[in-house]
Amino acid sequence: MELLTSELRETLLRNGRLTRQCQIAGEDEPDFAPVVKIFTPDANCTWLLTELDPDEPDIAFGLCDLGMGCPELGSVSISELKSVRGCLGLPAERDLYFEARFPLSVFASAARQA
Repeated sequence: MELLTSELRETLLRNGRLTRQCQIAGEDEPDFAPVVKIFTPDANCTWLLTELDPDEPDIAFGLCDLGMGCPELGSVSISELKSVRGCLGLPAERDLYFEARFPLSVFASAARQA
C-alpha cells in the first residue's frame, strides 16, 4: 500500500505552500487538521501529517508519536517511513478510515496529556 495517494500528496503540498507563504509574510502559521494518519500495526508508532515541504517534498510535518510517551511536533521523511518495520516486521501503513475533525494542535495536546 502506498503511504500517500496523489490526492493526499497534493493536499499536503498545498498546506506546505500555505505555511511557507505565512512564514514569508511574517504571519501566524495555519493549524491544519491532519491530512493522513500513518501507523505501525505491530508497534505503537503513529504519525499525523499535515503538510509536505514544497522545496523538499519527501519531508512531512506533523505529530510524531513513537510510543515512548514523548509525542512531538516535527518533521519526518516519507521515504524513511516506508522503511519502518515494527516488532513483527510489518511495514507502516496508512489508516484508510482516518478523518480528522480537529486541528493538529488539539491532537498534540491530547497526546501529551495521555
